[in-house]
Amino acid sequence: MQYIKKNKELLRVILAVCIIIVGITHFTVADQYVRIVPPQLPNPLGLVYLSGFYEILGGIGLLVPPLSQPAAWGLIALFIAVYPANINMAVNHIKIDHVPDSNLLQAIRLPLQAVLIAWAWWYTKPSNREKQASIIPKFLIPKELETEV
Repeated sequence: MQYIKKNKELLRVILAVCIIIVGITHFTVADQYVRIVPPQLPNPLGLVYLSGFYEILGGIGLLVPPLSQPAAWGLIALFIAVYPANINMAVNHIKIDHVPDSNLLQAIRLPLQAVLIAWAWWYTKPSNREKQASIIPKFLIPKELETEV
């Protein structure tokens, strides 16, 4: 556990980069995501684009200190909002290209969403300004926008 706490900011960058990449794939291979949108929901392609946009925005937000806490909350909401698509994929055994077609893997994916929620939750708490990963040089962030420690 100490190793994880020590590497909180490295893990922030990993989450941010991964979620940005996944968000981009919502635009580059949207058809793969459209397949898993529950049929009860309207405009599956629009929902895929919307979730991809918010994934990219949330990933970037995690790396902007004044926005990192709201971005983490937004990612938690997003992870909850897309959960029905993961359930639909597992229950209906929907195959996605380049992902092994296995009932076990689809079932494992369901609790993985809780891991992502917990990971994002970690960043809803104030961070140490000096240590927090940032894509903006810290001297450019106005003092009144700094996150409290």
